[in-house]
Amino acid sequence: MRLSLKTAAMILALTSLTSFAQAHTTEKKLTIDGAKKVIAAAVAYAKKNNAPGGVIAVVDDGGNLMALERLDGTFAAGANISIGKARTAVLFKRPTKVFEDIIKNGRTAMVALPDAYFTPLQGGVPITIDGQIVGGVGVSGASSAQQDEELAMAGANVFSGEQKMSEAMPMKALPVLFFDQTQVAASFSKGAVLLDDTNRNYMVHTSRRDQPGLAEIHTLDTDIIYVLEGTATFVTGGSAVEAKETAPNEIRGARIDSGETRQLSKGDVIIVPNNTPHWFKAVGGAFLYYTIKVR
Repeated sequence: MRLSLKTAAMILALTSLTSFAQAHTTEKKLTIDGAKKVIAAAVAYAKKNNAPGGVIAVVDDGGNLMALERLDGTFAAGANISIGKARTAVLFKRPTKVFEDIIKNGRTAMVALPDAYFTPLQGGVPITIDGQIVGGVGVSGASSAQQDEELAMAGANVFSGEQKMSEAMPMKALPVLFFDQTQVAASFSKGAVLLDDTNRNYMVHTSRRDQPGLAEIHTLDTDIIYVLEGTATFVTGGSAVEAKETAPNEIRGARIDSGETRQLSKGDVIIVPNNTPHWFKAVGGAFLYYTIKVR
């Protein structure tokens, strides 16, 4: 059977269109939401590991900036450096540590490449989805070049779920903890820490107040408060008066000015983010509450 020229041309056109469609439906792209997920994963890793700062930059597959976040305490130049690392990682399809090592080993001619396209400093990693490089993430300003790269890897791995650091140092499953009612009651009777485990990113306090306290600011911990018994006048926000650091990452003050006042009672839940001033201004009798501190 012989095909007519017209039929053959139609088949060829359909085949071409099918191939074109397949190529474009399988092509992966980094979206703005995806870039935000990369940054969120890197920020979460930074907080979990107490990184003192850092700028996280995400670029697309052409090296164009899509999103950037600068953590508190990071030096100003970190933004441009992190963008350069991300751009280098995606345009050269390699982690930037590769180029830093090459230069350290004597191939200094590579530093002649234009700064706009080449930042050979550890901390830039390509972002891959289903085996395709769709962008790059760069970090600058953490505690070390190694931590820059760890933050970048945490962000880049958000789509695959691969945590290379965890694979290198596998985490053991944490045990289930149980506190019977006798232990809990004894802890509430004096107000104490029920759980403080360095392997976890949270603590559980069985808190008790019989009188007002100082204004508090926790620079790292978010407080989740659940009231079991009693009433209290609770102030959040505003400014802590006569504030001073009493322990690492802990600030206390005499009171709070211009804050928001709430009346707390049994069953109430309030969440106080880290760095937010809060103050038990008045307490009506014994005030018992759980405090979950999340870091």
